[in-house]
Amino acid sequence: MVKRNLAKFNKTMGFQISHSNRQKRKPFLGPETDHDNDDGINGSVIGRLLSPPDVAGYASWLLKHPSAWSSFDSVMKEAKGKKVVVFLDYDGTLSPIVEDPDKAFMSAEMRAAVREVAKYFPTSIISGRSRDKVKEFVQLNDVYYAGSHGMDIMAPPRAVKSCDKKGNEGGFQPAKLFLPAIQEISLELEDKIREIQGARIEDNRFCISVHYRQVPPKDHRILKEKVKSLVENRPEFRLTEGKMVLEVRPSIEWNKGDALNYLLNTLGFSNHAKDVLPLYIGDDRTDEDAFKVIAARREGFPIIVSSIPKDTIAWYSLRDPSEVLAFLLRLAKWKKS
Repeated sequence: MVKRNLAKFNKTMGFQISHSNRQKRKPFLGPETDHDNDDGINGSVIGRLLSPPDVAGYASWLLKHPSAWSSFDSVMKEAKGKKVVVFLDYDGTLSPIVEDPDKAFMSAEMRAAVREVAKYFPTSIISGRSRDKVKEFVQLNDVYYAGSHGMDIMAPPRAVKSCDKKGNEGGFQPAKLFLPAIQEISLELEDKIREIQGARIEDNRFCISVHYRQVPPKDHRILKEKVKSLVENRPEFRLTEGKMVLEVRPSIEWNKGDALNYLLNTLGFSNHAKDVLPLYIGDDRTDEDAFKVIAARREGFPIIVSSIPKDTIAWYSLRDPSEVLAFLLRLAKWKKS
């Protein structure tokens, strides 16, 4: 059913199907040493760890991607008199990366910080998780939630004023037609990987995540091959990879960068308004799509979260979620003063 309606759907939505499993990415300038991506899934290179991750290497990397915390005063000097719009990833940004994805809880202090920021700035959380799951983790009502890498967007209740072009009250789901096929793939995946110790499937509604953080290293390749074999004959889907996770996603041209632009429009800000400064904090390869949008605007603050060197488009960095917490608190304090 999806295949029959795919051409009509994409013509209506203005999307393009990618007929290969390769993403368009900025060329990788460092050595290819990411052992968690040894199969080169999707040709994705942005966000790979550079080697060796030593202190000197990190210090050198910081010269290109200075600390947003240390550079706070100069960053906020640029923001003075302008409208700052905040975008946040969840895993690895607001919460630590953990072995069990169901236990990636954010701290009460982080929740309070996000709540404080949302008082002063329009705030959105854009995650690869399902929208319902990330909202369950965050537990805040005054923020926008974009799940499934931006394919499931919902405004806070107070912001809902009308229906969008597709008739969704306060919401936007560009991949809705794919749901039946996604559910079918999820069942097939369960059957394919059930014998691989530690493999775990997470239903993120508009994408399927296969976590292998707890899979023995010797089984990584066979797991990836099983997942790839299921996707390779389905041109309406593509396979991407994050931190110890494979993701099956619809092949529409829609990512976190598109979600950022959509949310700016929804919030009433022109995509290219010079008085609007989007601030995006994220740690994963998928966040590079949002960084790319901000870099193209030449206005805003793309901030990567990493304690070791990574190839990234981001202009600034924060070391870990604890620095994200400190930065958010300082941001709210700056607006109050």
